Amino acid sequence: MALTGRAALLAALGSLPVGLWEPSWTGMLAVNAPLALACACDYALAAPVRRLGLVRSGDTSVRLGESADVTLTVTNPSRRPLRARVRDAWPPSSWQPGTETAASRHTVTVPPGERRRLTTRLRPTRRGDRHADRVTVRSYGPLGLFARQGSHEVPWTVRVLPPFTSRKHLPSRLARLRELDGRTSVLTRGEGTEFDSLREYVPGDDTRSIDWRATARQSAVAVRTWRPERDRHILVVLDTGRTAAARVGDAPRLDAALDAALLLAALASRAGDRVDLLAYDRRVRALVQGRSASDVLPSLVTAMANLEPELVETDARGLTATALRTAPRRSLIVLLTALDTAPVEEGLLPVLPQLTQRHTVLLASVADPHIAAMATARGTTEAVYEAAAAAKAQSERDRTAAQLARYGVTVVDAVPDDLAPALADAYLALKAAGRL
Repeated sequence: MALTGRAALLAALGSLPVGLWEPSWTGMLAVNAPLALACACDYALAAPVRRLGLVRSGDTSVRLGESADVTLTVTNPSRRPLRARVRDAWPPSSWQPGTETAASRHTVTVPPGERRRLTTRLRPTRRGDRHADRVTVRSYGPLGLFARQGSHEVPWTVRVLPPFTSRKHLPSRLARLRELDGRTSVLTRGEGTEFDSLREYVPGDDTRSIDWRATARQSAVAVRTWRPERDRHILVVLDTGRTAAARVGDAPRLDAALDAALLLAALASRAGDRVDLLAYDRRVRALVQGRSASDVLPSLVTAMANLEPELVETDARGLTATALRTAPRRSLIVLLTALDTAPVEEGLLPVLPQLTQRHTVLLASVADPHIAAMATARGTTEAVYEAAAAAKAQSERDRTAAQLARYGVTVVDAVPDDLAPALADAYLALKAAGRL
C-alpha cells in the first residue's frame, strides 16, 4: 500500500489551521480522523493488484542502435475499475541515458473484466540479452488518496544483436565479385583459377586462354573461361582476450572485429564459400559450424550477440589447436586480433607455422585513429613528444606486420570504419589470385 501526495497535502492543509488557532490533540484528531476514514474507503475501492493478469508479447531481438517494442497486456478480472501507474522495469542499458523514466512508466485505466495493452519501447545501448525485471503496479482508489501496490514477475528477453553497420559496403563488393566471376557487362573475361567452360574465340580474348586440343577437335577456335574458386572453407577466428577490450574511439576493438566478420561472412556466402566462426581466449566462447549459405549470417549474428571481451591473456597455443581441429582441411583462416608487439611475438609467432603450413592465414587488426592524429601534431613541446610516441607505436606495428608477412600471413591493419571493407577487399584479392 502507498499514501499518495494528495493525502499528505490534505493532511497538511487540515492541520495548519488547528496548529495556528487551537493546537490540541483533539483538533488534530478532528481533522485527520475523517481523512483516515476517506483513505481507508479509497483503499477498499481500489482494484486489487495481486489478481491482475499480465502477459508480454512483442520483439525478441533488435539490432544495436534500433528500437524494440515490448507489449504488456494488463487484464483486470475484478469488479472494480483499475486506475493505475505501471512501472515496467528493465536493465539500465535498455535505454539511452536519461530516457528510462519516461519509457518505463505508464498510466492506464482498465474497466472491470477488460484488458489494455501498454507498449514499452526499448533502445538498448549494449549488445547481449536484456531480461525484463518486475512489473510494479500501483492501483489508486477513486479519490486518489491511497493506493494498493504490488509487483509481478513477467519474464521476457530481448536479444540485442550487432548493428552490422558495414553492410553498406556489401553491394560494391558483390559487384566486384560478379566482375571476378565474369557475370558483368564489361568487356573482360572472368578472373579466377577454376576452369568453367569452353566457348568460341572472339576478337579481344587473351590468346593464352586458347585451348588448342579443343580447337583441333572442332572447326572454330575455342578458349577456356575461368571462375573464382568456390566451395572453399573460411574459418573466422575472433580473439576475445584482453586486447579485444581496448577501446578505440567509443567502442571496444571487439565490436569493430564483429562488424568486419559479418561483412566477410555475407560476401563469402554469396561467393559460394562455407563460413565458420570460432571465438576464443582461454576457452571456446562461440562456435558456429556447418551452416548453409542462407543460414550462416543469422547464426553468426546470434552467436556474436553475447560475446564480450575477457580480461585474460589469450592462450595462443589453445587457439591454434582449436582452429586446427575446427578446420581439418585446407582453409582460409581469418584471425581478428590485435597487432600489438608483445602478444604477437610472445604468443602468436611461436605457433604460427602450425597454421601457415596447412592453411592460408589472413590477420586483421583494428588500428587506433588517434595515433595517426598524434603523429601530425606540431607547435608545442608536448605535441612533438606525442608525435614521436605515435611514430614509435606505428613503427612497432609495421615491424610486427612485416614479421607476420615473412610467415606468409596477409595483414590488414585499418581503423574501425575502414577495417570491414579492407578485409573484404583482401578476401577478394586472395580469391582472384587462387590462394584460398
